[in-house]
Amino acid sequence: MQHTDTGEAGRPPLVVVPGMLCDASLWHDVGFPEGHDVHHVPLRRPDIGALAEDVLAAVQGPFVLVGLSLGAIVGFEALRRAPERVAGLCVMAANSGAPRPEQYAAWREMDGLIADGRFADVVERTLPDMFPDRSATPEGARRYRDMAHAVGPAAARAQLAAQATRTDAAGALRTVRCPTVVLAGARDTLCPPTFHRVIADAVPGARLTLLPDAGHLLPWQRPDAVKGALRELAAAVTGTTGTAPQSAAPSAP
Repeated sequence: MQHTDTGEAGRPPLVVVPGMLCDASLWHDVGFPEGHDVHHVPLRRPDIGALAEDVLAAVQGPFVLVGLSLGAIVGFEALRRAPERVAGLCVMAANSGAPRPEQYAAWREMDGLIADGRFADVVERTLPDMFPDRSATPEGARRYRDMAHAVGPAAARAQLAAQATRTDAAGALRTVRCPTVVLAGARDTLCPPTFHRVIADAVPGARLTLLPDAGHLLPWQRPDAVKGALRELAAAVTGTTGTAPQSAAPSAP
């Protein structure tokens, strides 16, 4: 578990959880709110419940939960288990629904490829979905490959197994009573804006923001908007005055 920054009294820490085949480098371009401890939780266990326990064990007391994709799904389970611990919530590029049959089949196929020593094929298979309209720039593709290979095949197999233990998160989301922001990439083909409207509609008072020209990896593709949203969320949690992200336009209801 990676820890950065030093928090100030009265400011809850941020517990930050990446997506599948992602690690803490996903957040490299994002400046986290000042005065808050930041704890990065890797995804290395084959069960959503076990990963949620890793999130809850990252810090003591209340925290702000920041999750992207599979990281947000793990966060939903942490919410289900200990809603009183979550003082603020940021959901990015996520799906709150239960797995679909075609997803189970795809995860089994990818696991089989990795078991056969073809992890690189899995990285290439997942790469297009990370970028706006499934179109990666050469630099974006290089950066994703480097990150995914740093995560490695063992963690990837654990993440695929964890995906299959997901459940529908609607019930947990309806219990949320903390400041909540939901960020969606307008050109995310893996988790489109419709998924995020479902999440925002389930959480009382949640703010849904649609980020133009962004795909799945929002911290890379719109780092300033993510930074602004996190600063605003941290301000709402601590009761201070925040500034809304200027580059992020609220989506239509």
